[in-house]
Amino acid sequence: MAFWSLSSSLPLLGLLSLLLSHQTSLITSTNTDNVNIQVSDGRVGSNSFVFREAPAFRNGETCGNNLVTDRIHVAMTLDANYLRGTMAAVLSILQHSTCPEDVTFHFLWVRHEHEVFSSIKATFPYLNFKVYRFDVHRVRGLISKSIRQALDQPLNYARIYLANLIPNEVKRVIYLDSDLVMVDDIAKLWKVDLGDKVLAAPEYCQANFTVYFTEAFWSDPYMPRTFEGRKPCYFNTGVLVMDVDKWRHGNYTKKVEDWMVLQKQKRIYQLGSLPPFLLVLAGNIMPIDHRWNQHGLGGDNVEGKCRELHPGPISLLHWSGKGKPWLRLDSRKPCSVDHLWDPYDLYRSSRHSFEE
Repeated sequence: MAFWSLSSSLPLLGLLSLLLSHQTSLITSTNTDNVNIQVSDGRVGSNSFVFREAPAFRNGETCGNNLVTDRIHVAMTLDANYLRGTMAAVLSILQHSTCPEDVTFHFLWVRHEHEVFSSIKATFPYLNFKVYRFDVHRVRGLISKSIRQALDQPLNYARIYLANLIPNEVKRVIYLDSDLVMVDDIAKLWKVDLGDKVLAAPEYCQANFTVYFTEAFWSDPYMPRTFEGRKPCYFNTGVLVMDVDKWRHGNYTKKVEDWMVLQKQKRIYQLGSLPPFLLVLAGNIMPIDHRWNQHGLGGDNVEGKCRELHPGPISLLHWSGKGKPWLRLDSRKPCSVDHLWDPYDLYRSSRHSFEE
């Protein structure tokens, strides 16, 4: 599967035109069955829209015998508020996978929502997936108010408990946020070498690491010592490859929780579930190519202003930040990068839709 590459010689407008024309020819649905679900801006609500049924993606000739050992495990949260994003993410993963039937999805949700479950089943009739209930009581007392309300939702912390929720036979899993699309074969990400590390993710050592923690943290005589013996760098927790056994045996859930308890006593950071991950693992993960998380496309956490793509190859586009592409597209005030998400939108009202 070819990957995208952005350089100064290829203007963004040209890239958009190329992508949209490519998607139109590549995605063709011969089944016009629709899935009825009440949604508004991607959430369950009062306005009625319809998700299209996705094509049935089949394995290529080079795939294995669909054995357990061939399976790729992907974990995501499942929430009515981000359902539209989840649909697009799943479609993008299947579409660009050489062996889509080898991908198993593990969805985490806080409660059974019949309409959400039914929409997944009907939109992706051939999807291999399981759903697990995340007990919000496990984390609710540990959550501190952050700079954006969406970051305070219990489901945003579910990735910390992922290893405790999925089956014991799953030894490795890819965790993905719902506001992204994959534009490369996920098998390449699955096969990254973790070495002796528990996590793999792109690292951004050029980022100012100190801004992720408050003055109360850095002025404390003991807390900054947690980084002794490692060179801490920022990494985004929306794209993670996890060695599940190492996470379990290393008791990493408890290590992250310990920092969340301290945060309740003495405010040492501002941003949701990210900082405790950094406190435990920054400087001790397996760094992978930046192409696997072109993040920040949703702008900052306050205003969500438009951002351009970073130069270089791209395998995954991630709208982390306040601005979400489906909301900006519906408002008719999209950023240029939002048009890269649009072809994966399974919303009935989408401008770019499957041919019928």
